[in-house]
Amino acid sequence: MRKIYFYIFIAGSLLSACKSSDRGEVTGVPQRSFRSEVPYNMVYIPGGSFLMGQTDQDVTFAQIAQTKQVTVSPFFMDQTEISNTQYKQYVNWVRDSIAITNYLNDPKYFIQPKGANANNAAAGGRKFINWEYVKKNPIWNFRGNNAGNAAKLDGMYYQGDDRVFDRNEVDVRLLKYNYSIMVLRDAANHKNDRNAKRSDFIFRDTVNVYPDTLVWLSDFSYAANEPMVEGYFSHPAFRNYPVVGVTWRQARAFTVWRTRYNDAYKDSRRLPHRLPYSLPTEAEFEYAARGGRIGTDYPWGGPYVKNAKGCLMANFKPGRGNYTDDGGAYTVNVRSYFPNDYGLYNMAGNVAEWTASAYDPSASTFVHDMAPTFNYEAKSTDPESLKRKVVRGGSWKDVGYFLQNSTRSYEYQDTAKSYIGFRCVSHFVGRDIRDKR
Repeated sequence: MRKIYFYIFIAGSLLSACKSSDRGEVTGVPQRSFRSEVPYNMVYIPGGSFLMGQTDQDVTFAQIAQTKQVTVSPFFMDQTEISNTQYKQYVNWVRDSIAITNYLNDPKYFIQPKGANANNAAAGGRKFINWEYVKKNPIWNFRGNNAGNAAKLDGMYYQGDDRVFDRNEVDVRLLKYNYSIMVLRDAANHKNDRNAKRSDFIFRDTVNVYPDTLVWLSDFSYAANEPMVEGYFSHPAFRNYPVVGVTWRQARAFTVWRTRYNDAYKDSRRLPHRLPYSLPTEAEFEYAARGGRIGTDYPWGGPYVKNAKGCLMANFKPGRGNYTDDGGAYTVNVRSYFPNDYGLYNMAGNVAEWTASAYDPSASTFVHDMAPTFNYEAKSTDPESLKRKVVRGGSWKDVGYFLQNSTRSYEYQDTAKSYIGFRCVSHFVGRDIRDKR
């Protein structure tokens, strides 16, 4: 009887082995399934084609902004401009990373590696911060087990004559973010160069992350904007207002951090990653601003800045300077006014926004008609004209012309302004999300 059971077992094993075998056929590499999800606070922008360029009069008489039919692939875009509270999460992450790594250097704040990784860490290799532990035990709460942190973190505060009323204030000059990215366009241009190394195409940068709060005074001569300097980024009343005083380099560094922050979450839960976050190209920004409408001047549609009831549709400079006529003297909450047909808020007005594209006045004549953009990685030694980046959308201090979908302007990549912010995009992977097949 036992022999019968044994033979049945062997036959069953062979049968299951035959079923699981690929029988010598090409079946592909086993991978986790991937289902695209809409990232938090983002909306899906379906791909499509549109006429990029002016639909109204050429107010500046530049005569170089030609209309061009272009196609944009699907992507996700932040529903709102990046707010003070969102950017402060990034600043606090950098602050805590520096505090833990350079000042506390306490093993309890690091992930304890196992096996070969433990030997690497013991030999001075890279350490990883245990952020779950940090969340449960904030390092700036000097109570209980953290009582000893106060003395160790003293070096992060302003010292000597830089102190005001002997308050402990973090020296924001210390808050720098180091990152590296692969410049794929440079790699593509040198792919036939046998002497080229991978490191030749890796761009490394160190950026001070704290926004320049003094822009409220430096941007405007003889304007009493001291209250905005003192409270705009720090006071909770402005937590959901758009962050300003951020350079293009700072905005790009934020997108790199956001990608890494999201990837760390995905890694800890063994989830498939999305494509990286980035700044939108100017074509993506204009396409998204139009909201799927054809030939319109503004994100809300028609050629007027007021609706049928006479209400202003965005935050800008109406008339000769009645700033409060639209509901806000300066910036307003990032969810103010009605969103456009894609569900995007303030694609015109409130703050102008950085794009990933470098500025060239005649770019429309030479960029491709599929996913067009003009990029240039400016070096510190380059002339200022090569450091210009496209700014779109118009702001709270601009007249209505700059709110038009097609109006393009520029600012220098190392310059911060009280009227320029940004939002992020992440490109969609796979078919159009509306495709049910």
